[in-house]
Amino acid sequence: MLISEKDSGIKLPVIEKFYSIQGEGFHTGKAAYFIRIAGCDIGCNWCDTKFSWNNQSEWLVSVNEIVENAAKFPAKAVVITGGEPLSYNLDDLCENLKNNGISTFLETSGVYPLSGKWDWICLSPKKQNPPLSEIYNKADELKVIIQSSNDFLWAEENALLVKPESKLFLQPEWSRFSKIIDKVVEYVKANPKWNISIQAHKFMRIP
Repeated sequence: MLISEKDSGIKLPVIEKFYSIQGEGFHTGKAAYFIRIAGCDIGCNWCDTKFSWNNQSEWLVSVNEIVENAAKFPAKAVVITGGEPLSYNLDDLCENLKNNGISTFLETSGVYPLSGKWDWICLSPKKQNPPLSEIYNKADELKVIIQSSNDFLWAEENALLVKPESKLFLQPEWSRFSKIIDKVVEYVKANPKWNISIQAHKFMRIP
């Protein structure tokens, strides 16, 4: 049942949903309703939402219910995150959100084909499982996690692939923030095409 519903996108495994403030990237500080889709096979060792890697049939929620809940909140903006949300067909979800006047924002590693129509796509590529080539020219924002100095080269490789108007962000990996932030600051000062993204929601201690 889970496979067929996954393929159709009529139901999606929602592991977390909450109304909060965007804490990362270009839209930091803006209110939005967040929907975390369960399931991820990328396996980043520093992932701060490892609880989202698994997938269980009891987490399935109908798109109608998801949209009905999202429409209750003042900010008509929904951020779809994960896990890896593009593991699922998101066409029906996006269509229903837009029919209700809600803007759609996607957070993805880009390893699966794009589905859904999005007002904003944040691509966060991972070395161990790089994005599909076709996602790069659709990314409005490139957000690269910096865990060590070696990651700056990975960031530059990906920056060459996105469209010229894409916003470029380097984000210190949270568990190494105090050890890496100075290097990120110096790198951005020397390469001002980049911006720094910090996980502001963690400093504010909000979801």
